[in-house]
Parts: sequence; C-alpha cells; structure tokens
Amino acid sequence: MTTIRDWALPYASHRSSVLGRNVVSTSQPLAAQAGLRMLLAGGNAVDAALAAAMALTVVEPTGCGIGSDGFAIVWDGKELHGLNASGRAPAGWTPGYFDKLGGIPEKGWNAVTVPGAVSAWVELSRRFGKLPFAQVAQPAIDYARHGFAVSPTIARLWELGLAKLGDQPGFQECFAPGGSAPKAGEVFKSEAHAQTLEEIAATMGESFYRGALAKKMAAHSQANGGVMTVEDLAAHRCDWVGTVSQSFGDSVIHEIPPNGQGIAALMALGMLDSLDIGSDPLDSAETVHLQIEAMKLALADLAQYNADIDHMRVKPQQELLNPAYLAERAQLIDRSKARVASYGAPRPGGTVYLCACDESGMMVSFIQSNYMGFGSGVVVPGTGISLQNRGAGFTTEAGHANQVAPGKRPSHTIIPAFAMNADGTPQMAFGVMGGPMQSQGHVQMAVRVLRYGQNPQAAADAPRWRVTGGNKVSVEPGFDPQVVEALRARGHEITVEEGNGVFAFGGAQLILREGGHYIAGSDPRKDGQAVAY
Repeated sequence: MTTIRDWALPYASHRSSVLGRNVVSTSQPLAAQAGLRMLLAGGNAVDAALAAAMALTVVEPTGCGIGSDGFAIVWDGKELHGLNASGRAPAGWTPGYFDKLGGIPEKGWNAVTVPGAVSAWVELSRRFGKLPFAQVAQPAIDYARHGFAVSPTIARLWELGLAKLGDQPGFQECFAPGGSAPKAGEVFKSEAHAQTLEEIAATMGESFYRGALAKKMAAHSQANGGVMTVEDLAAHRCDWVGTVSQSFGDSVIHEIPPNGQGIAALMALGMLDSLDIGSDPLDSAETVHLQIEAMKLALADLAQYNADIDHMRVKPQQELLNPAYLAERAQLIDRSKARVASYGAPRPGGTVYLCACDESGMMVSFIQSNYMGFGSGVVVPGTGISLQNRGAGFTTEAGHANQVAPGKRPSHTIIPAFAMNADGTPQMAFGVMGGPMQSQGHVQMAVRVLRYGQNPQAAADAPRWRVTGGNKVSVEPGFDPQVVEALRARGHEITVEEGNGVFAFGGAQLILREGGHYIAGSDPRKDGQAVAY
C-alpha cells in the first residue's frame, strides 16, 4: 500500500548554530553537501561556494537557474573583492522598443537580460579556486542526471511557478514533463541540465557566451519574440567592482556597489548608527520602529537614484553614504510615530544566497537569482537553461537613471553582504533572499548579530518585518502581539502575514568568524542548512 505522506510541520522545532573550521551554509541541504564535498576533497571556500551554487540550479530551480545573474564578495585571506556578474540589456532594448510593447513584461524573452551567473562561476574559479572547474561542477551534474528527491518547500514553489509560467516556451518540457510539477518526495531528473553543465565545465563557459549554447539561446529568443542575439551574449563580461561600505558600531558592512540594492542597507545602518540604536531591548517596539523608519528613508532614495553605476547621477560612497547626509536623513525619524518617506538630496545645492568559509581564512558571500521565482519562465529546449527576468527591474520612465537602454544593467535586487571588524579582519558573510526584502533583511541581521550579539541561528530564526510602501509594514506571525500593537499606535499599518514566510520574508544564511572557527546559521523558511567539519 502506498503511504500518502503528510508534510505538515505542526510542532515547534529547534536548531542550533553550526560550528566548525570549514562551513557551508545554503538554502538547500543537498547544495550545502555539494559544497562540503569540495572542502573534503582539498578545495577552498570558493570551490565550495561554486559547487553549491551550481547544485542549486538543479535542486532549487524555483529560485535560480543556469540563466541567472550573480554577485559575490570574497575575502581571500588578505583583501576583500567584489564581483558584479549581472547581465546587460540586449542591443535592441531601446525605450521605443518597449513603448511599442506597452511596457516591460515580467515573463517571456522580453524580460530577459544577458544572464551572468555562468560568468561568475568561471571567473571565481579561475581567480581563486583550487580544484578543477569540472570537479566543482560534478555534484550538480550528478543531481541532474541521477535525480534528487524534491523537498516540500520547493515542491510548493514549483507548483506555483508552473501555474504562472506554464505557458512560456520550453517551461513544461523541462520542469513539468509529465504535465504536472513534481510532488514533495518525488525524484526529479534533467539529463539536458546535466549535459549543459558538462559543456559549460568543459569549455569554461565559452559555449554559453560564444559557442553552441549561445547560438541555441539566441535562436530561441528570435523564434519567440525576443531580440537577444549572439552578439549580445558574446559582449557580456563580469566586473571586479570592489565594495561600498558603512561603519556600524565596531563593524564595517560591505556591499556590492550599484546596480545592486545593497546601498539601501548601508544607508539605513548609517542612520541607525547615528541614532545610537542598541539602547532599547532588541525586539522592542522602539528598536523595530527605528529600523523600519530608517529603511523607509533608504528605500525612497534607492527608488530615485539606484541604477547601473555608469548612469547614476549621484555617487554611492561619496554622496549617498556621506555621514553628514545620513545624519540629516536620520533627523527626519520621529521616535514616536511613523512617517511616509520621500527621497532626499544627497548632493549639495533594489533569489538563492549561500556562504562558505574555510580554515585558511577564505570567506565567500555569494548570491544568484532568477529574480521572480523561475524568472521569465523561458527555458531553452534541450538545455535546461532557465532564464531570469531581470529586465523587469528597469523602468520606462523617461529621464530616470534606471530607464531601460541598450547595454545597460537594471537596478538589481540580489546582494551579498560582508562584515569586517574595525581592525580590518573579516567578521561575517551573510545574506537574505527575497526581492526587495534583501536590503531590509541585511539591516535586521546586522542589528541582531553585530549590535545585540545574537548568534547566527537565532538571527536567522527571528521573525522579520518588511516595509511594503508608505507606512505599510508586513510582519511574520512570530512577532510579539504587544509589539505589533505598539507599532500600530505609532502609525504603522501592520499586516501579519500568516504562512507566507518563504515567499515574503526570504531566507537568511550567516557565517560568523570567531577566533579560529566559524559559527553558522541557516534559515528553515527555505530548507536552509549549514554543514561543517
């Protein structure tokens, strides 16, 4: 007799932080184990991060794919490096092109910018990896070829993705070959995905941007109403961009410069630092209120100014993070009531996340994403290449810094974060998934771990809040009802989102360095797991 498995979790559970000299923390256990395999084989934290990242395109396709974008911050033991591997708009993406379409869609080929994640894998492996790239790709290839049991959380997201994107070219062939999404516990295989990863590994990504795979992508685009060409793919490059940073107490928080939304997290933390956050209890209405108000001000500036850094009208580090400007913005915060935020004038007159660290001291903060779930829904037939919908991050507003244009990067939501001690030693690799939740999640993780001293697992477990516009704020069900009422009394329009944490509040992964070992936390909202030895 076949047992119908009940995947509900009706009882409160508990997990502890994971400690070790070598650690991988991801949003899916099989991916975490893929990374750990590289460390056990003599690889370093970059090898581990890349093995996990490639595995995630197989075991968590609801958040990332081979056609994703990616960003990374790497501490190599001596220096911090920032990599931007987000893609640019095709040459045919003029404002007039989208005027004829009636705007930028969220699905289909006209939402797809040139995918950058593959270039991130190759560049990180080439510059920092110890193991052969093909070896690092092998766990992902094995999961795709031989199959893996789909987890309950991913199964639920998969079903929702099929309902939304099942009409997109190539989607059902790849992700619902039997006509339906795989159920929890069902084994899923994708030989096409395995073969594509093998080709990427064998050619060090050349096939993807300038070879057979690039030709297949361009041909599929042309056949399905898109304008991406082999020339667009061949022109792609990822860039070493360093980081932008903000002091926060005894720490310095680093983010990738725009086009990512990490600048908003730094602005909010700068405001909170000037307000001396930390004097009230961590989960009190007073502390939460200050974070929300600082975040609202930062998000208002983000919406107005954030774009491809080559097109921004203000300088991120010198102007948006200017201490005087942040102190001025902080003075707009009323400790007793909520206010609707507007952008300021900084010039005088916006997923899967993982982190890996090794005993040599190398630490990696890495993120890659399709953007909205499965992204555009487009999958190139016979390849397993599912493509992001990052084009939806552009605006068609004339004159806006983030207006769509050929060869331009859109304002981006995915951001890895890194904290350094004030003495220049590495402190923590961390990130939070979930669209516009990410910069807000970074603020909450930094406040919890770096200001209040919470352990990484407690910080990942804690109920989160999310600004949704104006004075509207959503909170998770675990919030203290008395705190919720106190926030409402201040004018916050609070909604408690029941049973929606995996979608609305993302998932967090953190690895904190302490002495000669690491302390890791992983988020149960997305089946997260940290593994160590």
